[in-house]
Amino acid sequence: MAASQVMTERAPRGTLGAMDVVEAWTADLRDVLGGEAPVVADVRVGVFYTAALLATGEAGVAFTPRELAETVCCPRTAAAAPRAGRLAGSPAWALAEEALAPVALRRAVGVAVLNALSARAVDRVGLPAGRLLPGADALDAAGVEPTDCVAMVGAFVPFIKALEGRVRDLRIVDKHPEALKPDERPLWRAPAEAAETLAAASVVIVTGSVLVEGGLDALLGAARDARAVVLAGPTAPVWPRPFFARGVDVLGGIRVLDGAALLRVVGEGGSGYFFDGVAEKVAVVR
Repeated sequence: MAASQVMTERAPRGTLGAMDVVEAWTADLRDVLGGEAPVVADVRVGVFYTAALLATGEAGVAFTPRELAETVCCPRTAAAAPRAGRLAGSPAWALAEEALAPVALRRAVGVAVLNALSARAVDRVGLPAGRLLPGADALDAAGVEPTDCVAMVGAFVPFIKALEGRVRDLRIVDKHPEALKPDERPLWRAPAEAAETLAAASVVIVTGSVLVEGGLDALLGAARDARAVVLAGPTAPVWPRPFFARGVDVLGGIRVLDGAALLRVVGEGGSGYFFDGVAEKVAVVR
């Protein structure tokens, strides 16, 4: 079956066969853009984000992993890192395959390229499913209610501020408890408790950085009974079909307005707080 024929009706979360979500995302984009041979014009690996710019002008970003023990500190590990100095000018599909690489920093490059290709696909054919809401907040798009039990994978500071004390229950799964303020520490759950935490939630919010760090399919399986699942943050794609098919209800990401300016911000160490004017917040809802 062609990737463009993948059903966007929600299958039970975590049940769609052997192809994981990143593989399905890549295959779907190849199907849509198969007649094109896009080239990556530039890549920047910044402190907070990695960004890729296509020669056609579309750009995408991905979370830059912080724990880089496996990369670039010596000749042995440098051999496993992205091919610094040789990425610009590469075929986009070749770099997109890095999203499945064994090294997180290489996956960041691949996911950034997939996000740029997603923007290209939307420019070419429009959204294949769902509705695009420019400027929309992912929480508003998900319809979070005071009666909801919310599980968050990744400590989203703006979301914590919006939800704490305003929902029935809030739990935050994160590798780093120090990411939470002292008064927020009771909300913290270790990654080993993720499956149990998500299974008890009515709304699950997952950071898009899991596309780089890995584990999204398992998280979606654990969230199979949730009323709504949100994939959020600048790393979250705007191409919804493979994500909707696996149970995501809201993609809360960004739409890049000026690709060259975005790469400059990323290359100068800018976090998402510096994306104003070069990208806008968007939500894609089922």
